[in-house]
Amino acid sequence: MNLFVSLKYLVALDDHRHFGRAALACSVTQPALSNAIRALEASFGISIVKRGRNFAGFTVEGERILASGRKILREYELLQQDLRSSKDAPTGNLLIGAVPTAMPIAARFVAMLQDRHPGITPTLRSLSSIELESGLESLSLDMGLGYTERMDNSQSQVRVIPQYIEHYFLLRKSEKSASATAEGPRFGPAITWREAAALPLCLLSAEMHNRTIIDRAFAKAGVHPKPVIETNSISTLALSVRAGRVSSIMPGALVDDVHGLLDIEALPLVEPSIEVPIAFMVHDTNRPSRTLEAALAFAEDPAWVKEVAGHAGALAQDDGGRPRGGAERGDTRP
Repeated sequence: MNLFVSLKYLVALDDHRHFGRAALACSVTQPALSNAIRALEASFGISIVKRGRNFAGFTVEGERILASGRKILREYELLQQDLRSSKDAPTGNLLIGAVPTAMPIAARFVAMLQDRHPGITPTLRSLSSIELESGLESLSLDMGLGYTERMDNSQSQVRVIPQYIEHYFLLRKSEKSASATAEGPRFGPAITWREAAALPLCLLSAEMHNRTIIDRAFAKAGVHPKPVIETNSISTLALSVRAGRVSSIMPGALVDDVHGLLDIEALPLVEPSIEVPIAFMVHDTNRPSRTLEAALAFAEDPAWVKEVAGHAGALAQDDGGRPRGGAERGDTRP
């Protein structure tokens, strides 16, 4: 039995919660994955997986082996990166999670990071806030981009690297297509949250933290609208605005990313003014990998600071109706 391979399969089973999908992720057959886990159980003399017609979770002992397995695999990855890398040329994998509303910024980050450090192979996953926090806690994620406000009352040992402040906009179909620009939707006049509540809205569904922020803003405005469409898909927000009579609400980073939808205009939402800090978060371990060290350094690099400031979503626009760059670094602190 190859211990590292068996532990890798066990971790994949936890990540995917399904034997078939875990086997696919590991590029092996399902019987091969199942046999490796059975061999692991035989080696320890205990049951690790609760078995039924479908995957039913792990036993208490299995959870302990899984936690230790993740640490063993992490140490193995750290050792491999130490042996393959130098300080100026990190080599290895880097797993980054981001909440859906921050994915445009995260995508820019991994692209620029990989361009600067060709030896790094980033994997970027769109995750809910709960999945992101769990991934950081279990060390299954190297770093995450998400809402720092959720960590205020958390006991987790998390290091925070502030990135930008999230502002909010109402997206609606433009009354005049000529008002659009080649770069994307034109900004319209400000609208209050109370006025927005009177419109038919397509919003993210209740399990998304972004929806919690939006509901909180409406509550501050003294209104409690019921959306006509709910979704957990970011792309559905803008596409439903184009296809129907609904409006939607998006943070600035998503508005900035809506290129080519020239029949859409974005209206800054005011009264109340909502500003939500977004940051990179990492588990505060004493021994980051070579690739994570490079990523953390880049997250504070002037080139990246300028990039994120230009695409995080501003509340102002230039004379041509195009959104200006976001706040300066000094204004992005939580």
